[in-house]
Parts: sequence; C-alpha cells; structure tokens
Amino acid sequence: MIQSSSSLHNLVQSVRLGSLSQLGAFLCYSSQAASSLQQVDKPLPYCADGEGEFANVDWDNLGFGIMPTDYMFTMRCSKDGCFEQGQLTRYGNIELSPSAGVLNYGQGLYEGTKAYRKEDGRLLLFRPDQNAIRMKMGADRLCMPCPSIDQFVDAVKGVALANKRWVPPPGKGTLYIRPLLMGSGPVLGLAPAPEYTFLTYASPVGNYFKEGSAPLNLYIEEEFHRASRGGAGGVKSITNYAPVLKAIARAKSRGFSDVLYLDSVNKRYLEEVSSCNIFIVKGNVICTPAANGTILQGVTRRSVIEIAHDHGYQVEERAISVDELMDADEVFCTGTAVGVAPVGSIKYQDRRVEYKIRVESVAQELYSTLEGIKRGLIEDKKGWIIEI
Repeated sequence: MIQSSSSLHNLVQSVRLGSLSQLGAFLCYSSQAASSLQQVDKPLPYCADGEGEFANVDWDNLGFGIMPTDYMFTMRCSKDGCFEQGQLTRYGNIELSPSAGVLNYGQGLYEGTKAYRKEDGRLLLFRPDQNAIRMKMGADRLCMPCPSIDQFVDAVKGVALANKRWVPPPGKGTLYIRPLLMGSGPVLGLAPAPEYTFLTYASPVGNYFKEGSAPLNLYIEEEFHRASRGGAGGVKSITNYAPVLKAIARAKSRGFSDVLYLDSVNKRYLEEVSSCNIFIVKGNVICTPAANGTILQGVTRRSVIEIAHDHGYQVEERAISVDELMDADEVFCTGTAVGVAPVGSIKYQDRRVEYKIRVESVAQELYSTLEGIKRGLIEDKKGWIIEI
C-alpha cells in the first residue's frame, strides 16, 4: 500500500535496475495518484476497469509527437568506462555543460523501440536486445563507452513499466521508447568526451506519417545525399538526421511523404528513406539495399527479412538501381516508427510511377505477421518478444 505521495516519489527516485519487481508492485495506483502523486488510500491495479488504468489522453487521435510521460531513466559512466547503476527520475529537463561533447561535436547516438499493450493489460517489448547491439556498434564507431545489453534492456523495461499508464490501449498506438547515449562531459579540443550519459524516455505515439496507414508518396532526391562510404551512415548517430531536414522539408512542401536517397558515388542505386528502410517486390522476389555501411541496419528490416523467408519468398540484399525500383510490382518501407508501410507512388526526375495497392499485397502479408507477433496475437516462435 502507498502511504503518501512522498513515499512513492522517493521509491521511484531510488529504484535500481535490480529491483524492477519492487517497482512494479508499487506502480499500481490510480490516474490521479500518477499525475499528482497525492496520497491514496489503497493502490488500484492497472488492469482493473475504470479510469485508473490509463492516462488522460485522447487515444483515438494520437499522432507522432512528444507527450511527456511520468518517468525517465538516467545512467552515467565512470572514468573507467563502466556505467554505474542508473535510476528512474521524474521526466524533465537535464543539465549539460556548454562544452559537452554532444553539443560541440555531435557525439551522440539514439535508438527507438516500442512497448505494446495486450488485451489483458500485459506489456510486450519487441527485440530490444537488437537495439542494444546496434547501439554498441555505433558507440564503437563514435569512440563512446556503451551500456551492456542487459543494462540497455533493463532500462527499457523499467521505463515501460514506470510509464505503463501511458501505453495506449490495444489498437490505439504504442509507447515509443527512446534510449540516448551522449558525450555529456566537457571537452574543448576535438576528442572523445570525458563522461557519458545514457538516458531513456518514452512517449505514446500513433502513426508516424500524417497519411496514417495510407500509401506513401516518395520523392527521389538527387541534390542531397544521406551518407557516403566510410562515413557513419550505418550507425544511428544523431549527426545523420539534421542534414536531411532540408530535403524532407522541400519534399513535404511539394506534397510528398518523405525522401528516398540514392548512393553518393553512382547516384543511381537506392539507399534508404529518411526515416526507414526500403524494399521492392518483383514476382516472388523481395529485394532491399545491402547494409554495406551507408544504410541503417533496421531491426524491423531484419525481422521482415526473416518473416519473408518463412513465407516462402526469395529475399535478396544487394544494390538496387532506380530502373528496378520504377519497374517493381510493389514497394514498401520498414522501421520501428513506421512499421511496414506500403508505397503508393514515387517521383524520379520527370517520371512518376504509381503502384497498385492490393488488399492481399506482400506488404500487408508481412505487416500482419509482424504486428501479430509484436502484439501477442501470433505465437512468437523466434524468441523476439519480452513480456513485462
């Protein structure tokens, strides 16, 4: 039983990763208690009927934007490169030195994963260990120490559990969880920062694109390039994203959903979309650009490839020319934020190609299987799901 608002606040402030079960026992309180941390007579279970189960959100009109939740997780590394035990704190601003490595030299990485709510109220996570592995690869590329896979996954679990009332009802959205790793220590000369902070926060979200589940309209960019060989295009560095904002803004002002980038050498092979990977379908063959260091190795991308194999499709990871794209039977994009999104049209130079969107499309087939596994509607035979 929660005796007072201060006892709950102190508990969450001091929770260590090793006591998530204790946190779970104390996080059964009503929406009023969650928002104001006022005293309550007795805890209410999250899965009980009534208003105590969810935050006060218009779940039917949930977009993809930041909606501050209750708690976030922070952890800092010591001088020997090892991360100390982290803690959950109330969601809020953080303090950084003006000379922090992340502010001056862009020494930062981020990941994105989601928590899903089942009909019975239980929470599911989809392959967070793969996000942890990708962060470790990126940290190595940017000369940063990194939390272990277990530390990463436990942080994601803790944030999902602490913010359970913000996880949308089934079919209404997901809780997007954003782990960040940054050089928080002060540095003036160009060098790795002397201190690092791992931070994880969350926000309930709906569809990433304003079109919702409608087919995307992509514009092939020729002036700007997302990445080049030998660069950091293959890791989820924060420095990969600001440079594409100009191209995205220009495309959206012309009525397109997003930008599809070409390779910077030949300017004729597909790379990826600003926020997701791309696939093309021709007959029974599904192709996607090879992860050769210039595109992000998406967790959803990898999962879709495995599912496609299971469904009997031939999957090829290789260079794909624009001509192949324009001649494809079907095109779709994949990503944590976008899921599996069909492409309705693509414009390249003076040519615009429209793709027939069928009810029984390959994209829909793969989407249904992937989402079914994520939401616990289809048996997980691959060990992808972590239940909290």
